[in-house]
Amino acid sequence: MGDVVHTYFFDFTVNSAYTTADYNGYTATQEGYQLLVVNTTIKNTFSSSITMWDSDFQAQWSASQETEEYSWPITDDGNVPTVSDDQLPAEYDLAVDDARTGDIVFELPAGEKDFSVSTLEIFDDGSEEGEEGDTYAVFFTATAQ
Repeated sequence: MGDVVHTYFFDFTVNSAYTTADYNGYTATQEGYQLLVVNTTIKNTFSSSITMWDSDFQAQWSASQETEEYSWPITDDGNVPTVSDDQLPAEYDLAVDDARTGDIVFELPAGEKDFSVSTLEIFDDGSEEGEEGDTYAVFFTATAQ
């Protein structure tokens, strides 16, 4: 945590992370799950404005290393709005050299404490999926709250 990760389009830093049963009144929708709150700073280092989505990031946990399970942010499917002013929105724009800090919230199995948050570069090559670039991940142990 605290190291700056440099991608083609932006830099990101995982500032802190914790697990909790409740985030500003929101609780996990699946039985046996907890919330992972990852405070992140994202800075546009690209030559023009970029649109960011919470689905630019996904979380994995220690047990998912073998099963390839992962979680998208709680706001990814559009059914859950942001529940805190500290939370990054589902979609936002970053001007050149602008940075934004906020929480990204995931639902993950209870009892897990070792996680990673990753992002995959997607280049617009005119196809529906785009061309994939590199994947970047930050590995950390979250504290329980």
